[in-house]
Amino acid sequence: MRAMPDDPFVAPEEVSAAAAIAAIGEELAVFDDWMERYHHIIDLGRKLPPFPFSWQDEGHRVQGCQSKVWLAAEMRAGRLFLAGASDAAIVAGLVALLLRVYSGRMPAEILATGADFLQEWGLIGALSTNRGNGVAAMARRIRALSAPEG
Repeated sequence: MRAMPDDPFVAPEEVSAAAAIAAIGEELAVFDDWMERYHHIIDLGRKLPPFPFSWQDEGHRVQGCQSKVWLAAEMRAGRLFLAGASDAAIVAGLVALLLRVYSGRMPAEILATGADFLQEWGLIGALSTNRGNGVAAMARRIRALSAPEG
């Protein structure tokens, strides 16, 4: 995860959401078993920029997640930058994956990029039903934040 010093918003690592999806898919394919993937995802969550404590409130909370998840968004030069955090290690890693795909993108690109990649990577099937629903809720929230009335 890249961010400017003291900036909680994630800067894109790849040139597009599609490139981020492809890169993450390649990273996950390296691991033979789910425990290795889980450890990798947890490590990604640990690399998220610090999320301000003052933002850990109901206004930033993503409803529908078993764990506490917070998301914040800011438009910069026509691009939506996202910050996020969770109180659960694996969920923070899932937040990191979503932010890598969506943060720093134009709203039209975010809206055009569905979250079906999570299913393709096998993440939804490997998670508990509640966690899978929470990831879907996070993706819906990001897409809602990028909508024109966002």
